Amino acid sequence: MTPVPGLSLMLQGTGSDVGKSLLVAGLARALTRRGLTVRPFKPQNMSNNAAVTAEGGEIGRAQALQARACGVPPSVHMNPILLKPQSDMGSQIVVQGKVFGQAKARDYYTLKPTLLPKILESFALLRAEADIVLVEGAGSPAEVNLRAGDIANMGFAEAADVPVVLVADIDRGGVIASLIGTHALLTDGERGRLVGYIVNKFRGDKSLFTSALDIIADRTGMDCHGVLPWFGDAHLLPAEDAVALDTPSADRRAGDGSEATRPIRIAVPRLPRIANFDDLDPLRAEPDVEITIVPAGKPLPLDADLILLPGSKTTIGDLTAFRNEGWDIDLHAHIRRGGWVLGLCAGYQMLGKRLSDPKGIEGPAGDTAGLGWLDIETEIAGDKALREVTARELTTGKSVSGYEMHMGVTAGPGLASPMAYIAGRMDGAVDATGRVMGCYLHGLFAADGFRHAFLNRLREGRTGGSTYDASVERVLDRLADHMEDHLDIDALLAAAR
Repeated sequence: MTPVPGLSLMLQGTGSDVGKSLLVAGLARALTRRGLTVRPFKPQNMSNNAAVTAEGGEIGRAQALQARACGVPPSVHMNPILLKPQSDMGSQIVVQGKVFGQAKARDYYTLKPTLLPKILESFALLRAEADIVLVEGAGSPAEVNLRAGDIANMGFAEAADVPVVLVADIDRGGVIASLIGTHALLTDGERGRLVGYIVNKFRGDKSLFTSALDIIADRTGMDCHGVLPWFGDAHLLPAEDAVALDTPSADRRAGDGSEATRPIRIAVPRLPRIANFDDLDPLRAEPDVEITIVPAGKPLPLDADLILLPGSKTTIGDLTAFRNEGWDIDLHAHIRRGGWVLGLCAGYQMLGKRLSDPKGIEGPAGDTAGLGWLDIETEIAGDKALREVTARELTTGKSVSGYEMHMGVTAGPGLASPMAYIAGRMDGAVDATGRVMGCYLHGLFAADGFRHAFLNRLREGRTGGSTYDASVERVLDRLADHMEDHLDIDALLAAAR
């Protein structure tokens, strides 16, 4: 069917990490291929893995992927409220792409109702330009202790008059209880907004689940819009939540053990406030690259070819954690053995001689010695840099595209040997050996030419490499096929309003 322009449908989960983001992306690609104008929307997101939009704002990485599934550039209005955790108790608040301030959890609880007008404004703008807006909830609507002032789930759905489909994850177990329990905890008005449910991540024989569908229907009256089997290629798409880094995936690849055939080994310390870790995704897609996310309590591996220091939401705090793990000693040994080091954004700042945050922008005010491998110093100050850029990476001579998303002003003699040239200015630094380097550019590894040239330096003359952007497009198409095969998409369209 062809919907009336301005329709919407919201996917809410019975819990976190049930697959809402992936389902919205796949459904967006499926509907776009049917000729509809589709836009993704998430009222409130919490993630340090953000993307830069064309307006120079930032949104959650999942909404950027969903925009790509729709074939449109990401916009700040697709995720008007973004929370970027800076500590166990508080977060930076980004409103329509720009930093609004900081708040502890309890303070934000009282603040968030005042943000609803901005959310509704962004939603109205998207709805005006689309046949259908696919809305993603956050967490679960069954968290009734937090229901007052909710702007992420039923609070938004009621304010914007959007129908809701529940998504449940059968892989984690308890799917019947999660669906019936969520239904039971909602108010009568909220239950009236439900138009069905989807069971996600199914493995095995679907016929064994038939009686469960009857039980759920008997207890809730809800229609099932599909039982979606496990999608094995999900790990090939950019992840948003750092929990993905804690789940072992296909990072370990086998070889015959010889030096000639062994993979390029890249080690990434799992910083407490790691951010923008999708920088790793194009590297993961390479058939002969092995990425090891090193958790707390483990040393940086001796056989790593490259140690990559990633982005962070609290640079000084994560540098302190890096030292507390003894990783600074491991890094020193790695460099003495002739290993390569790359710092991206916060990782670049950490490689310098000093870091200071006099106003406490990213955490407690103070300063600390850096790791000392690049002759630079950084002060966390000034306006936040948020922009998409094209550049030339100077160590390979290759063109790259990416984005800057950082606080801090960096200075020092090391800038005389930059890593990249960006439209009339230099960025980053490279040490005298050429093996320790850093820059502020996120996303540079998505450029196939640069990635291949950079890795070939580590391959010692070997050639090869995959095409990352094309790979993401293929996976999105396979995801859309998967959803067409197993979901009643016509029924979902009919439920939209």
